[in-house]
Amino acid sequence: MSLWFALWFGAVVVQRLAELRLAKRNAERLRRIGGYEVDAAFYPKIVLLHASFFACVFAEFLWRRPEPSPWMAAAAAAFLLLQAGRVWCIRSLGPYWNTRVFVVPGMKLVRKGPYRWMKHPNYLVVTLEMLAFPLLFGCFGAACLFPALNVLLLRRRIAAEEAALRAASA
Repeated sequence: MSLWFALWFGAVVVQRLAELRLAKRNAERLRRIGGYEVDAAFYPKIVLLHASFFACVFAEFLWRRPEPSPWMAAAAAAFLLLQAGRVWCIRSLGPYWNTRVFVVPGMKLVRKGPYRWMKHPNYLVVTLEMLAFPLLFGCFGAACLFPALNVLLLRRRIAAEEAALRAASA
């Protein structure tokens, strides 16, 4: 395994684990202020997709053993820009950001940061990351498969989230 793969892959996995800790802390806070989780039974499918994504990228890299090439620099630049978008989404939602879907009755929707222009910017960022990250390592299979699978899962997740938000604001 190459050093550049180990560093990139390891850094992103550590980042995602830190985000899960943040999500757990935020979930506890949201529950304390009356928030409730929506469509909790679907969450394990999201976790399975993301865990499978990292496992597939890892396996495909080990199987293909691609040599670094100049186009990988473009994937790295795109991924770094997407990381900035990810941080912007998380910071914009602050203590309301979560990997799960929570509704806090009476709470107004966040309309700052990228949420001024679109309802679900974090989902767009994550889907594009699932394209760019594997391309960093020449993992074309993962780059084709996982963004498509993520979009399929997000169709259900976004519908459930939107319905819950409508019901909570009614």
